[in-house]
Amino acid sequence: MASLVFGMFFGAGNLIFPVQLGQMAGSHWVLATAGFLITGTVVPYLAMLAVSTTHSQSVYDLAKPVAPWFGMALLVLIHMTIGPFFGTPRTAATGFTMGIAPFLPEQWQTLGMVIFSALFFGLAFFLSITDSRVTAWIGRYLTPILVVLLAFILIVSAFNPMGDLNQPTATAYKTNTFMQGFLDGYNTMDGIALVALAVSVVYAVRGLGYRGAAVSKTLAKAGLLSIIFEAIIYTALIALGVSSLAIMKPAENGGISLMAIINHYFGTFGSILTGVLVILAVFTTAVGLFSSFAHDMHLIFPKFSYNVWLSVSAIGSFATANAGLTNIISWSAPVLMFIYPFVLALIVLSLTKKYFNGSQIVYQLTMLFVTPSACFDALAASPLAKNALVLPVITFYHQYVTFASQGLGWVLPGLVGALLGLSVYAVKRQNAK
Repeated sequence: MASLVFGMFFGAGNLIFPVQLGQMAGSHWVLATAGFLITGTVVPYLAMLAVSTTHSQSVYDLAKPVAPWFGMALLVLIHMTIGPFFGTPRTAATGFTMGIAPFLPEQWQTLGMVIFSALFFGLAFFLSITDSRVTAWIGRYLTPILVVLLAFILIVSAFNPMGDLNQPTATAYKTNTFMQGFLDGYNTMDGIALVALAVSVVYAVRGLGYRGAAVSKTLAKAGLLSIIFEAIIYTALIALGVSSLAIMKPAENGGISLMAIINHYFGTFGSILTGVLVILAVFTTAVGLFSSFAHDMHLIFPKFSYNVWLSVSAIGSFATANAGLTNIISWSAPVLMFIYPFVLALIVLSLTKKYFNGSQIVYQLTMLFVTPSACFDALAASPLAKNALVLPVITFYHQYVTFASQGLGWVLPGLVGALLGLSVYAVKRQNAK
């Protein structure tokens, strides 16, 4: 069961962000790692528990206590984010960056990406509507092979480091090290993905014969083992990124950096082997995301068939993927800054709902107070932040709202909203006696 949960948490895309973090954090990597592990491992774990304990069938059920329209809007936004907007395109972009791009001349990169992504998403679409058992079989054996290869790379690098862990630090990590690492963990998208996909793990546990409270207990144990293992891998990859600064400069994304590191240790053969495994890994992830997107969107908008939504995901992912991995990561930042405050607040409310009997007013006031800050945080992370009209607004927000300059301006307002909601709930309960 722990291996199943680990497979949900860890994808090939998760390889690139720790390496990039290490190269950016340099000698400040310890605090940055601590922040990254919270959003990269702990939050997804709590998301899974929230879905389990509330017996939710989807994100809609988790967010419905706010309002039905809110649950539907959040479900669509999350699936568009982990689907054709960013998550699914990133699978092909990561596969191309790590598996194909290193072996193509620069002048062939654009055409190569178009051809690769067309074949990649075309095959993923075909298997999604015909027989996904092929990808299930590949995934069953691929994850252990990829983990073994990764462990081998990390062990070799540990005994033969490229440099020490006292390397130059990027400006953003010198003053807000922990918070920067915390925000970098958003990029894994695991927090919002597990909210949407954890129901699959819950069904798997129930399929083993567990019922009621036993489901949550089993997930808690299996999830804990998986996040400990993932935290170890993340930490090792971050340290690998730090030590690589002794012989190379930070690349524009972690995929390029990781392939350069592998090539340093194992040459062309190692790069080819890693590239093939990564392509297969991200391919199985893409098929899973296709199916999840089409299934949930068809439930919300039954007028359009499952296959129509698969087509939307395939075409949209193909278009976005060809923007390139670096651009996908950059464009996803403001969207993630907007979504995560709602998801994090919902996780906390779902895990504590027994203390206020799931009162709707607590949910509603919390989200009401979170919304303005989520909008400002998203705006601050977008290209519009440098606009002459927008910049003064963002500057004011960062100066006068606690934690806003660190990308967490929603925390205090959300807490105020929750306390107000609890007060109203307490008064209503008292009056009802």
